[in-house]
Amino acid sequence: MTNYNAFTSDVAFQQGVEKYGASWGWDNLTELGQQVGSDEWQRKSLNANNNPPQLETFDRFGRRQDSVAFQADYHSLMELGLSSGCSSFAWQKEHRARRGAHVIRGGLMYLMYQLNPGVCCPITMTFAAVPALETATTTNDGNNDSNIEASFIRSLTRKLFVPSYDGGNRPLSSKKAATVGMSMTEKQGGSDVRANTTVATAVDSQQAGHFSAPYTLRGHKWFTSAPMSDAFLTLAHTDDRGVSCFVVPRWLPDGTQNVGFQLQRLKEKMGDKSNASSEVEYRDAIGYLLGEEGRGVRTIVDMVVHTRLDCVIGSAALMRQCSQLATHHCSSRSTFGKMLIDQPLMRAVLADLALESESAMALWMRLASSLDRASNQTKKMDGTGDGTGDGTDGERKHEAAFVRLATAVSKYWVCKRAPTVAYEAMEVHGGNGYVEEGPMAALYRQSPLNAIWEGSGNVICLDVLRAIGREPESVAALFVELEKSIIVANKIGANAYEETLNDVKEELKKGDLSALELGARSLVDRLALCLSASVLMQDGDVIVAKCFVRTRMPAAVGVVPTSNIGSMAGTLLDSSEMDHLIERMKVECR
Repeated sequence: MTNYNAFTSDVAFQQGVEKYGASWGWDNLTELGQQVGSDEWQRKSLNANNNPPQLETFDRFGRRQDSVAFQADYHSLMELGLSSGCSSFAWQKEHRARRGAHVIRGGLMYLMYQLNPGVCCPITMTFAAVPALETATTTNDGNNDSNIEASFIRSLTRKLFVPSYDGGNRPLSSKKAATVGMSMTEKQGGSDVRANTTVATAVDSQQAGHFSAPYTLRGHKWFTSAPMSDAFLTLAHTDDRGVSCFVVPRWLPDGTQNVGFQLQRLKEKMGDKSNASSEVEYRDAIGYLLGEEGRGVRTIVDMVVHTRLDCVIGSAALMRQCSQLATHHCSSRSTFGKMLIDQPLMRAVLADLALESESAMALWMRLASSLDRASNQTKKMDGTGDGTGDGTDGERKHEAAFVRLATAVSKYWVCKRAPTVAYEAMEVHGGNGYVEEGPMAALYRQSPLNAIWEGSGNVICLDVLRAIGREPESVAALFVELEKSIIVANKIGANAYEETLNDVKEELKKGDLSALELGARSLVDRLALCLSASVLMQDGDVIVAKCFVRTRMPAAVGVVPTSNIGSMAGTLLDSSEMDHLIERMKVECR
């Protein structure tokens, strides 16, 4: 499947772009879609995956350089993704006040993930770091506004808006654009970042607690993604004040290397082969305080919705690619006297894959649209925005509350569905799907990543329960959206939707969240099903919506879903529905 346009070949994707007011980014999506489907760029991606990065701890004179060497095509892919706007499009001055900017940015990431998931890791972190950096730089106490460290953070933030890539290992002052990584997880803590043991000590006790104040950090980080980034957001304890957030630069503002930032090893991962993930030792590494001291977790919360959104986008993109590859394979394979795509049982499998893929796509597009609608457009450091946006205060508050909870629910559901879709698509290919020469083996290895990154399944479910208990406005906003769809569901004969929604509401009325913890996965499963169905009914294709409710809702199938698509294959008994779903999945190659 090559020499096609990954955007213009995707009917459902194009319809979503139009639905959410993002048609003004059509040319951007078409241009990147052409590259993603081209033989040239697919070969570059393969080269980057087959030649993983190498750690270069020392130079030839024995001096520490703590750098990573990437295959040349990795840099080309990073340039393609960043110059296309995969991280910066929604933040750029000319875009950020316009409805649809986050949908377009999400669409660009959706396309890029189909080409090479590895480079999407640093691109996502660069995108998601902007809210945290902007919030900190616009709400600091003003004491350090003009010092060199504050200027560095402001310069770093501005360079994240630039749609370009500079992978050189040199000071930020000599670079046009920048990337940001994250360095949070420690071996003893895992997802529990409050268990971190890294310690930060103020260089000048008089400056301690002020924005951009320099500290020295000592500790070990088990996962530091994209170790060649220009700076890293990291967490460390400051005295007895708790966990604080810091910006740790690779190169200091004076142009010298931050020698306390030392790479220990690169991880050998199951997937994401083109990208480097590392262990880092902080040995009096310099870091600059970001946000309030002792409130580090709160500081990085601004990143969470954005990184989790990209987890949904990435898994949805992988599901789309797997489904397209399966459909494409069946379109050119003859067996038992007819084309494989014409065999009834295979059509049932392909239709189910198409349904999973399209529902996942609908979710991320609705979430991205919510970020657009929630945008308050308060005056940012680049001077954009007049504080009004393009909706009422009530609408913006509703969308901001909705997206916080809906993103967590979607992240859990979509990312867990991806491995099953990848497996079913691999099986469609038969033995050819199991060998490394084809694309399916790499996609299958890649498929579990997003379910683990940014909160594994249990963590996400507990986050949802915590939000239900502590953020009543988010719960209310979610159910306002879900209840909007009841009328549509009844109109199209999707009665199982209201039954499932009522079941969830009754369970939440019990009020004892601790009692819900054991069954949290089942609860979030059903919330996700309701959300998926609701988005499809309100904003998607009506036939797809009807098929989803009939084959996925617990009240329809009689059990709580087990994420087993294969057991559902064959439920789409109406041949016209199968025709409709499969037709929307086909890719035209030149």
